[in-house]
Amino acid sequence: MRRSALLNVMVQSARKAARGLIRDFGEVEQLQVSRRGPAEFARAANQRAAEVLHKELLRVRPGFGIVIDDTGDQPGTDPSHRWIVDPLNGRDNFQHGVPQFAISIALEHVGVLIAGLILDPVSDDLFLAERGVGAMLNDRRLRVSSRTLMSDSLIGCALSAADHSDGVEPLAELKRIQGQVSGVRVLGSPALDLAYIASGRLEGYWQHDLPMWGIAAGVMIVRESAGMVTDLSGKDDWSANGSILASNQLLHQQLLDRISNKCQ
Repeated sequence: MRRSALLNVMVQSARKAARGLIRDFGEVEQLQVSRRGPAEFARAANQRAAEVLHKELLRVRPGFGIVIDDTGDQPGTDPSHRWIVDPLNGRDNFQHGVPQFAISIALEHVGVLIAGLILDPVSDDLFLAERGVGAMLNDRRLRVSSRTLMSDSLIGCALSAADHSDGVEPLAELKRIQGQVSGVRVLGSPALDLAYIASGRLEGYWQHDLPMWGIAAGVMIVRESAGMVTDLSGKDDWSANGSILASNQLLHQQLLDRISNKCQ
């Protein structure tokens, strides 16, 4: 896939931020063991990466709006374009020295996702997609898994304290899925979970209470890999309500029914 000028901007910005994250990640294990040390260090690393991405993306496209992590929406002079950025997706993994985190960048035009990037700084895996063009992992074109049986499928999810806030019962959902599939993985980086669906490493992924900046690029990449993304009611409202189910299209309805307990 030939990269557009905008994708090149995204790649260059992500690689510059990744160098700082790798440097910081190498220092995590050297921190004094305490309750606050690694967490504060991870927050600082996230902020440094955010500053790099903000500077690089707006240096090349100064009129675009941007939302980075939880810093809020910053409109630009060009109201039709917006960068959607998560500088350190998988921050809990990062602060515990687990090498499973990513940089996520999406570009929106008039409310529609048109490009997405997920970079794993540790493995240097680079997932890219453009609307209507397709998706790539490094130099290989991506396509979701073709598995049709739940029993053959590897599914990702997330379990967190936040899941209980709206009456969600994550363990009940997990129990309904676990007995039907080959295995369930909790990897700790939603961006990489979605990238793994696009590359056929996972067959599905679901989660509640996700901020849209952490998953926008992944949604784009899954869809351009012939996958399917909805919210957990089966509608295309994932960016507003924060619930998401992504999968190959062959398993999507089966997973929806299991998670929502429609199967008897």
